[in-house]
Amino acid sequence: KRRHNTRVEKARKIAPRPVAGPLRPVIQCPTNRYNTKSRLGRGFTLDELKAAKINRDFARTIGIAVDHRRKNRSVESLQKNVQRLKEYRSKLILFPKKAGK
Repeated sequence: KRRHNTRVEKARKIAPRPVAGPLRPVIQCPTNRYNTKSRLGRGFTLDELKAAKINRDFARTIGIAVDHRRKNRSVESLQKNVQRLKEYRSKLILFPKKAGK
């Protein structure tokens, strides 16, 4: 009950932003034992951001995790993550900082 209440309180506090934190890419786990599984990675590569037409500095401000060290080793995963970025961007509602704009 207490955990639930703190979770709800946190969600209310950071209102329009997602509770789970920044958007992260789907990656394949390394090594033979786990390579059939997918998990969330640290951040999107610069190539993925470029393909989705998102600036890396702008990406950080709209809740997208960026990892400049990660490399894309397969075209399939690149396309999957680009699609994830485009879907997030289409659902995103940005409020202007200045009322005049």
